[in-house]
Formats: sequence, structure tokens, C-alpha cells
Amino acid sequence: MLQLESPVINLEQLAEQLKVLAEPKRLSILQTLMDGYQCNCELGDVLKMPPNLISHHLRVLREAGLVVMERDQQDARWVYYSINVEAMKTLLTHFGLFFDPARIKPRRDTCGPNSSSIQLVELSSLAE
Repeated sequence: MLQLESPVINLEQLAEQLKVLAEPKRLSILQTLMDGYQCNCELGDVLKMPPNLISHHLRVLREAGLVVMERDQQDARWVYYSINVEAMKTLLTHFGLFFDPARIKPRRDTCGPNSSSIQLVELSSLAE
């Protein structure tokens, strides 16, 4: 049987991103941003959320590296948000590696009645 090695995944980073994504409103924002660049007011209209709440969730998503911000070139007061494509590719790769069912190994008999250590103890006691 082919033995797969455990992939090298930054578990701290993965856990932090999972924590960020565990908020349904943030998932809704990401889903909406999949349609392309959006400003705060567009996101608020689509998601029926107040601007301050949108801003809060966007800040958390930006700090996690999942969303990028870009100012309008003609009027810097306008800010547009989009998905960080490279971060999404990395996240998808790490999710795929971490949650890959092929990584699940069969049970090892290291304890319990079928373990090799218990069988050795039983054999040694029989020899006495």
C-alpha cells in the first residue's frame, strides 16, 4: 500500500484563517467579492448590512490576508475591495491537503488487547 507523507501545513495560519472564516457574515462578504471588486456601499446594499459592520468584517478579512483594498485612482476617497487570489489559492491547497481522506491511516495496535506490548508482557509471564 502506498504510504502518503503528512503535508507540511502551517497549522497556526490555517487555524487563524478558519477562525476568520467561521463568521457567516465574512463568508457572505467573500462570496459577494467573488463577483469582482466592490466598495463598502455596494457590499452593504447586497448584504443588507450597515457600513460600520461591513468595514469591521473587511478589516478582519484584510488582516487575515484574504481580501485586498485598492483606492480609486481618480478619487482616493473611494476604496474597493477584492479577493486576494494568491491567498485563496494557498488556502484551497492547504484545505485540500489537510482534509484529504487519503491521509487517514488505519488504526495502529499500540494499546489495547491486540497491542504488541501487551502480548510481550503476556508471553514473558507465561515463561516464568
